[in-house]
Amino acid sequence: MGRLPAPRVDWAYFFDIDGTLVDIAPTPGEVRLEEELLDLIRRLHVATGGALALISGRSIADIDSIFHGARLPVAGQHGVERRDSEQRISRHESPFEKLAAPRARLIEAVARYPGLVLEDKELSLALHYRRAPALASFAHRLMRTMLAEIGPDYTIQPGKRIVELKPSGKDKGQAVTEFMAEMPFKGRTPVFIGDDATDEYGFAVVNSLGGHSIKVGGGRSAARWRLPNVEAVRSWLERCEEQLGQGAQVVLVKES
Repeated sequence: MGRLPAPRVDWAYFFDIDGTLVDIAPTPGEVRLEEELLDLIRRLHVATGGALALISGRSIADIDSIFHGARLPVAGQHGVERRDSEQRISRHESPFEKLAAPRARLIEAVARYPGLVLEDKELSLALHYRRAPALASFAHRLMRTMLAEIGPDYTIQPGKRIVELKPSGKDKGQAVTEFMAEMPFKGRTPVFIGDDATDEYGFAVVNSLGGHSIKVGGGRSAARWRLPNVEAVRSWLERCEEQLGQGAQVVLVKES
């Protein structure tokens, strides 16, 4: 058992959403955010002087819908699109017209195989097979085939019962780097909390900056600390709010 240093107002907080702040639902559209959690995130955003951002595979529009228009700093689609603290939105330049053929094939696949769900984010395409885990091999094979057809401008991003076709050159680690170059994040100690393989990019960057990486759940990870589940994340955030400025220490499991 190790102790993460007491939360500070001069930390920069970065949170994944699905599997971190909220439990993963059978489909992306079934996720609901409790008002109490939203209020907690808003209060932490204020307490840190605005140095709190959401970093998710979801699109910014989807995130805003879940967070009821709170319009926090956010990196969507694994950093392909980003909104900074000044509400300025930037998007990674990619030949998005190349997604037209894969989109049509995925629509056909979803219609043919019950349980598959297509999440069309406009700039990337995600195929969920949580409701049909037996189709995992098919889903990954289909995505690899389409990637070979559209070329190196895109890459495959696997996740928890999801496989995604997204632009190359952007990931959650790059999103952290971009935020950390801007106020009010600049000069702070970064803290990143996530649960999935996509979050490992964020952990690596935070570790390189001398920050605190926190993995939610089991499995191998570059994260230096652990929380067991979403409920533990919620409790940790509540304790952070209570203990900011008090110098108390928050207990987490440290990786060996």
